[in-house]
Amino acid sequence: MKHTLRQVFHSGKFLFGFIIFIGLVLTTFIYPLVIRAHPLEMIGTGTFFEPGIYVNVYDVIGSKQYTLNLDNATTKRIANKMNDQERLDMKEWLLADGIPEDQIDISDTAKLLNLWESTYDPSLKLNMTYARQRYFVRLNESLQGLLSTEAVIIAATNPKTAAIEETGVVKQSDYVNIEQVPNVRVLPLGTDNFGRDVLTELVSALRTSLQIGFVAGIVATLIGLSLGLMAGYVGGFLDDVIMFITNLFTVIPTFVLLILISYSLGQEKRGAVTIAVVIGLTSWFWTTRAVRAQVVSLRNRDHVNLSKLSGHSVRHIIIRDILPYIASYVVMALILQISLGILSEASLSILGLGPRTTEVPTLGLMMNWAMIYEAQLTGKWWAYFPVIVTIALITFSMNLMITGLDQLFNPALRE
Repeated sequence: MKHTLRQVFHSGKFLFGFIIFIGLVLTTFIYPLVIRAHPLEMIGTGTFFEPGIYVNVYDVIGSKQYTLNLDNATTKRIANKMNDQERLDMKEWLLADGIPEDQIDISDTAKLLNLWESTYDPSLKLNMTYARQRYFVRLNESLQGLLSTEAVIIAATNPKTAAIEETGVVKQSDYVNIEQVPNVRVLPLGTDNFGRDVLTELVSALRTSLQIGFVAGIVATLIGLSLGLMAGYVGGFLDDVIMFITNLFTVIPTFVLLILISYSLGQEKRGAVTIAVVIGLTSWFWTTRAVRAQVVSLRNRDHVNLSKLSGHSVRHIIIRDILPYIASYVVMALILQISLGILSEASLSILGLGPRTTEVPTLGLMMNWAMIYEAQLTGKWWAYFPVIVTIALITFSMNLMITGLDQLFNPALRE
């Protein structure tokens, strides 16, 4: 056993893939420990804050006064939420609505916003695509209240009276000095459309997706291993029945079956564990076929026949005389099933049929949110590209581990 483990870890491909995979797993445990905010804390509201440094104003209200009143604070606030491209887009819609061009001044923020608020009607089609119409709806939502001078009231529950009391006020002209605020957060990947830190959300989603992959992989491997061992060793009528069911599942498109089952479950019942079990129950047949083929080649070996003559039970022979010889193939099947489980969940979630929750996201759900809010069409790469890279790293590392193990345990592939 020690010699076998030493050979495994001396396999370059396996070791490289193992290091990448373990690095991803450790990240899901270490990263939440070094950040000071909840993994899905709202950093702000709006559409896809670009990567940079942000401060959560509400964390410092009620403790110390870190706000400085600046004359140009309103101008800075509007400039951050209304860029040049959005001004041009507003002009495009106003022109399409029949507003004369000489009445549209994109350099005059107040005049432009007042014209927009008095003119924009989301029910108008204006010969635009559905995606373009939805963009203007979201643009209109992000522009709401930009010219407002009303202050935001910060309230908290009084522990003694259990009543909600005002604890502070954030004026529209208030400005946070980031050099004095202790909880300045660097967001390398910016925020998504809900104002959440994409990097923190990505780590949380990675953990959930790995859990789904492990549950689905274990379920599929256990079913496939059990059926393969029984079919390969017992043979006869039992083998015919098991292989008939296996061949039946083989010809049915697995992903179509997953879609039908997920849809029939309903949104309220589609939890992460439920989806993982469903994926495992629909992906065991390839493991069954592989295990059965190995057992058929082992059941007439001398050591197995000797065990039969010794009067050992079928369970003893399978566990002690056959299973150790196919352990390497079982491990490779488990790794493959974990990778397949993660990819299947991502595919389902992109279609909106994955886990229902938004409190604990998955990699597929992040892709689904990015597609819903058209991040790929508006160039907000940080909402979807890191997810693609993460999924690619997971599958790449697992494929390397499988290749390394296959070259180690399959003499025909050794150099």
